[in-house]
Amino acid sequence: MDIKLLEVDTLESALEKLHKNYLAAHEGKGLSSQRVEKLPLSECYNKVLAEDIMSPENIPAFNRSTVDGYALCAKDTQGASESLPVFLDIVGEVKMGEVPDFTINPGQCAYVPTGGALPDGADGVAMVEHCQLFGPAQVAVYSSLSFGHNMVFQGDDVSRGQTILKKGSIIEPADMGLLASIGKTEILTYKPWKISIISTGDEIVNPSCTPNPGQMRDVNTYGLIGEIKRLGFDVAGCRLVRDDYKMLKDAAIEAAKVSDVVLISGGSSKGKKDVTEEVLDDITSGGVFVHGLAVKPGKPTILATDEQGIIFIGLPGHPVAALLIFRLLIGGLWEMEIGGSKGLGAMPHKAKMAVNIAASPGRKTFQLVTLEKGLAVPVLGKSGLIATMSKAHGYIVMDVNQEGINRGEEVEVWPL
Repeated sequence: MDIKLLEVDTLESALEKLHKNYLAAHEGKGLSSQRVEKLPLSECYNKVLAEDIMSPENIPAFNRSTVDGYALCAKDTQGASESLPVFLDIVGEVKMGEVPDFTINPGQCAYVPTGGALPDGADGVAMVEHCQLFGPAQVAVYSSLSFGHNMVFQGDDVSRGQTILKKGSIIEPADMGLLASIGKTEILTYKPWKISIISTGDEIVNPSCTPNPGQMRDVNTYGLIGEIKRLGFDVAGCRLVRDDYKMLKDAAIEAAKVSDVVLISGGSSKGKKDVTEEVLDDITSGGVFVHGLAVKPGKPTILATDEQGIIFIGLPGHPVAALLIFRLLIGGLWEMEIGGSKGLGAMPHKAKMAVNIAASPGRKTFQLVTLEKGLAVPVLGKSGLIATMSKAHGYIVMDVNQEGINRGEEVEVWPL
């Protein structure tokens, strides 16, 4: 096999080609690439909403107290102090889970527990610590209250008709509580992609083995499992194969039967034993449409799709490059598909560059960094060293035409 140079695409061009080919394969079958399913709320953590959620009701549905105390008319307490209390008549007691059947008029009050419904006419609650009983039917209030003090009004949390969660949002624990508060117990979500991992290399052995000289344990499979789960996808299967055309072809065909995405880690360059491109050319209808990215790390990346819309990605063998390219391409495509804004995780942190750092000419450069007292400090190391990524808090991006970043310059640090 002749060794050839890679003809590189920009990351943006590669992602656009991937999206175009993915959509074309699904449209050719008359199917939508956006598959959805309805799940019980208890199973919705980290899933992606496939619909806008509007509240059918006000939350809370009634005015309620935030403290144990006495519901009253706030105006009655004007000027009240420890030396000059206001005396109010007790006209009732609110029980939890019940709606009061009486009204508070000026000069009156009623005991109410935390979370209890306020009687009509009440627009404030005096804490029990600021009150003193005078017999069974009168209380002295020693603090002056403003309108709405120690209470929440109907609809303060959520109002009827309000959009509380948007399509494309990732469902977080607080979102699950919010959905429960409006009685939404079945949620329409996007089905996560099923992703298979094939790790290749004559020198790669299972992590449970003791490597012989010249061998190394399979790092990429387990790093990719973590990335797959972090983005909310499902792991369909994992397999370790040698640098052999037939073995890799058979493994890729089998993986495609149960997957939406097949990751092939290693064998993506142009060396004598790099057979990933040849395999993907043979098993996909349109063949490889990207081989090489203008990025560092991650240049030897391969993209292909078959007629069923299965995505095949030949990832670089170097761990940092493999994990980063997976996140940028598959995370980026998923975000395009769901129309969301949170598919790649949290928003970047702002920091100052701790030192001068150079970019790679002609390539988009991804530099791992740690965050130390508001400074972005480069984590130096080659892309084949997984410990560099483990140490890093995130990465910064330098564009193709950017020469570098100066010390003290503000940067965006994307979290890992």
